Amino acid sequence: MLNRRGHLKTLTAAAALCVGSLSLVPQAFAADTIKVGVLHSLSGTMAISETVLKDTVLMAIEEINAKGGVLGKKLEPVVVDPASNWPLFAEKAKQLLTQDKVAVVFGCWTSVSRKSVLPVFEELNGLLFYPVQYEGEELSKNVFYTGAAPNQQAIPAVDYLMSKDGGGAKRWVLLGTDYVYPRTTNKILRAYLKSKGVKEADIDEKYTPFGHADYQTIVADIKKFSAGGKTAVVSTINGDSNVPFYKELGNAGLKAKDVPVVAFSVGEEELRGVDTKPLVGHLAAWNYFMSLKNPANDEFTNKWAAYAKAKNIPGHKDKPLTNDPMEATYIGINMWKQAVEKAKTTEVDAVIKAMAGQTFKAPSGITSKMDEKNHHLHKSVFIGEVKADGQFNVVWKTPGPVKAKPWSPFIEGNDKKPDEPVKK
Repeated sequence: MLNRRGHLKTLTAAAALCVGSLSLVPQAFAADTIKVGVLHSLSGTMAISETVLKDTVLMAIEEINAKGGVLGKKLEPVVVDPASNWPLFAEKAKQLLTQDKVAVVFGCWTSVSRKSVLPVFEELNGLLFYPVQYEGEELSKNVFYTGAAPNQQAIPAVDYLMSKDGGGAKRWVLLGTDYVYPRTTNKILRAYLKSKGVKEADIDEKYTPFGHADYQTIVADIKKFSAGGKTAVVSTINGDSNVPFYKELGNAGLKAKDVPVVAFSVGEEELRGVDTKPLVGHLAAWNYFMSLKNPANDEFTNKWAAYAKAKNIPGHKDKPLTNDPMEATYIGINMWKQAVEKAKTTEVDAVIKAMAGQTFKAPSGITSKMDEKNHHLHKSVFIGEVKADGQFNVVWKTPGPVKAKPWSPFIEGNDKKPDEPVKK
């Protein structure tokens, strides 16, 4: 017992010496590696969408490490599973920042998960890169939003469906999962539609819970509503509920030429488990599609295919798919690397400053730029039609990158809000 106590005392003294010497070194340089947090649901209803984003971060880390790392150090991923459990996201975020001491976190999909972790990142002055299109109405010093704001996805999609090329829709079904992103997006879209002269009676708004699987009644209601005039459906359904929804569309024979559905959370990955033949012509609005033809995308898709095969990633090892949030994730980690190298430290405030105006040749084919002030990317917008093979044929795109408007002009009072995070 004495020997054990003596041994413990020796260890404690040695540890104290180590800590004492390390305390003289800035946090970013204290370890042999730079820890990077990965905060995505690997189980539960959102795993269908989020698991691949974890793998995208790991691929980018492997690529960066192969080229010498960042500031001469290798990146070390710390992966956690918040399991589609929104309060657990906050717990895991706190763990990553306080226990694991990560320099940055890449994560979240749903807005409710992002809202859950936001106070943690702001209180602890952590850094989050959020890679998914969202409802806007938020700006934080501690978050970089690499997905689309509503004016980079939702508004252009509605404009297209209203146009002659998009079918000239007059009636609208706003269908979403019941949480903050669909409800806020639909609040913006409802105001926008009204500004375009659409009557209240021509807008039908519906919500289902996470994990909802029975869309028979809803699809029957859409069919009935569409009898009153040319109708389009705007879908903000999230996660694995997309599979039964699209299956029911096919079962009901609701074709795109009759009632087009434009989705904001359905990409190549979500269509993997669906018979896409009955869905040909239905739409998705994103800032990237796997089918885009350009050298940067060829490089990205080939890189992913090789990585998925080497790592034996389920599904992707045989049928590798890329999608918009994967691209946004990949842009984010590469921009963070560039900002750290510019700042010469992983210290959060210095990296935030260095992120302003960062550019990266994106797989979409554009040079994506982080806005100098508002923490959002300038992004091109693409609208794609579902093809029989589960890929998308681009039918419309913006002439070039669009600057994000985090505060939608269609929500009262937003014109007075600053286009940059307020320092807290």
